[in-house]
Amino acid sequence: MIIFNLFFYVFAGILACVFYYHTANYLLDFFTKNSSKKIYNDSSIRAIIFIAPALVVLIIFIIYPVFETVRLSFFDKYGRDFVGINNYLWAFNDPEFRRCILNNLGWLLIVPTLSTFFGLVIANLADRIWWGTIAKSIIFMPMAISFVGAGVIWKFVYDYRGPGDEQIGLLNAIIVSFGLEPQAWITIPIWNNLFLMAIMIWIQTGLAMVIFSAALRSIPKEMLEAARIDGASEFKIFTSIIIPYLEQTILVIWTIITILVLKIFDIILAMTNGQWQTEVLANLMYDWMFRGGGDSGRGSVMAIIIMIGVIPIMAWNIHRHREEQKV
Repeated sequence: MIIFNLFFYVFAGILACVFYYHTANYLLDFFTKNSSKKIYNDSSIRAIIFIAPALVVLIIFIIYPVFETVRLSFFDKYGRDFVGINNYLWAFNDPEFRRCILNNLGWLLIVPTLSTFFGLVIANLADRIWWGTIAKSIIFMPMAISFVGAGVIWKFVYDYRGPGDEQIGLLNAIIVSFGLEPQAWITIPIWNNLFLMAIMIWIQTGLAMVIFSAALRSIPKEMLEAARIDGASEFKIFTSIIIPYLEQTILVIWTIITILVLKIFDIILAMTNGQWQTEVLANLMYDWMFRGGGDSGRGSVMAIIIMIGVIPIMAWNIHRHREEQKV
């Protein structure tokens, strides 16, 4: 029944879109041909009519929620009484909020950097071996897994059983095989954040690798061969030719992963639920907005701070794109 309803709504949506565009186009043609006065710039009117549904969706689901979130951040938990900047003052004086900021900074520094680095190295190495396509397929496979699914998989990797019990967690099984004591990895402060970051790196390395694999093919082979003839080592070629040549691609990939990291939520929720000092801003926002009765004011402050974190990256990318267009 659920599948039937899904197909029905998809089909109904497609049918409604076709009907809207066909009818709008027909009416515009009809009035243009039969009007005694020429409609000014009918191509512009046609464009407005065609993009109107997208604009309505954009306004309802993106623009309006942004302004409503900003408004709620200045009101109490119920969104009724105006409290000014009290919610913001609370946030910056709250120890849990400051810890979330530090955790987010750790994610931003480590995950995009290592994902981009591993993706570039693997893409470069995989193109040199005959089974490189198979290797790249295996490394890319985690991209097909949701963050929650990845969290469940890695929960078994980090699983902990008491000393003397059989360890089903891969990491503890390895540790025990060397005669060491098993550890509750995701409960160890600081280290547990690194273990959670490893999941994100595992997923995003595949994305970086695929993009770099395509970009590497754009490097002129004559340039690489000339460098080898001149006696340059492969490491020298990698650092002095490949990396500078792929600078723009590196920045694009780093930016994509950085934006994803700013919104990280699912992995933390699935693995630790924010316990043991692993909480990040998105989880703190979720807690304040939806748990314990909810606090729309403080939850909105968290959402705005996450949005503010994304704005400089987007502005920098737009500026860089405009500079490239001038060249």
